[in-house]
Amino acid sequence: MTPHRVIEVLDPGQWRGHAADHICLDYDDRHRRRLVLTAEHGTRFMLDFPESRRLAGGSALRLEDGRLVEVTAREEALLEVRATDAPALLRLAWHIGNRHLAAQVEADRILIRRDHVIAEMLAGLGATVRELDAPFDPEGGAYGGAHIPHGHHPGHGHAHGH
Repeated sequence: MTPHRVIEVLDPGQWRGHAADHICLDYDDRHRRRLVLTAEHGTRFMLDFPESRRLAGGSALRLEDGRLVEVTAREEALLEVRATDAPALLRLAWHIGNRHLAAQVEADRILIRRDHVIAEMLAGLGATVRELDAPFDPEGGAYGGAHIPHGHHPGHGHAHGH
């Protein structure tokens, strides 16, 4: 059976009513360009976007037959990073960004994927670091949220010998 194409993404708050099916995806699977997926109740559908895009938890995918599939963000193994004050949290954010780590930045904390080496580094910089499992919705980045492999960021300043 040929999967239905997704013809529209409705962000959280842009849709109402009943979803015909649901799919729970981690951050990587919510950040795609082209992929065939099967939702919880067997609905097969295909993402086929012109470029990679991020699907937020709580969004809905409108299929070509009009049905909606609700997207839920799956819990992931994360680190919660906190600091004593806002300037200290900003310094920690700089160190996290300097390592090109995906980060969910909130008013009083930063969430990143669990990594014991990074956890030790942040603790050494004065952070309070706690492991938790939660949905992960990191910032989209300066280049429209597209996933760009480490070392291949536009304007990143690396010479690649082309």
